[in-house]
Amino acid sequence: MRKHQLPQVHSAFRRLSLNLRSVKKEVVKAEEGEVFDIELSEDILKANQRLAEENKKLLHSKGIRAIDIMGAIGSGKTSLIEKLVQLLKGKHRIAVFKGDLTTTIDAELIARHGVETIAINTGKECHLDANLVKKALQKINLSKIDLLFIENVGNLICPAEFPLGSDKRIVVVSVTEGPYMVVKHPFIFMETDVVVINKVDLAKAMGTDIKQLEKDVKTINPKAVVVTTNCRTGEGVEDVARALGLLS
Repeated sequence: MRKHQLPQVHSAFRRLSLNLRSVKKEVVKAEEGEVFDIELSEDILKANQRLAEENKKLLHSKGIRAIDIMGAIGSGKTSLIEKLVQLLKGKHRIAVFKGDLTTTIDAELIARHGVETIAINTGKECHLDANLVKKALQKINLSKIDLLFIENVGNLICPAEFPLGSDKRIVVVSVTEGPYMVVKHPFIFMETDVVVINKVDLAKAMGTDIKQLEKDVKTINPKAVVVTTNCRTGEGVEDVARALGLLS
């Protein structure tokens, strides 16, 4: 998160006017420099940025577009990738990196669609980083692909700080995460290119206002393209591909 962007976030919060003042509680706020944050030290972030730029340079030299797909656990990231693979595998030579703490379960779900899939297990880490992606790139024949999907670990916080070398970043949210998931996690939306609001068929049952979610996203990041989907049926997936420039 860049320091100069903080006033924008604070302003966005004020404009959103959530009308929760009647239940407002005292908030303990950390002052700048007060948080014990070893993982996100400036040196680590700079090193990751450098590796991300190296990854992007390598991918571009091979004519490969990379998409970083972020979102909370259960938002529908893997389902979206499966649908995108089914839609695009006749037009693109696709590979997928699947980030998870452990197991290859989701990687195997994607691989059954006939695309090369690499599982990246992070252990206790809550996000992928550019170094892990660099290692995964060494395991595939880059001359045989032109499109790479990278599914990040399920998390709406940590991945925002760690670019991987992708051309585009997607955030997938689900209406089942509640009406405030965007305003409660603004940083990941600030530099994303596309926001996918998934499981729209459940919006009424969950009492989630899709239009308000779209408004929240646009307040934080006016440039983001917002697409609604039901990844179980495939509704809206073509719109996601168009937003990424993968379909004309």
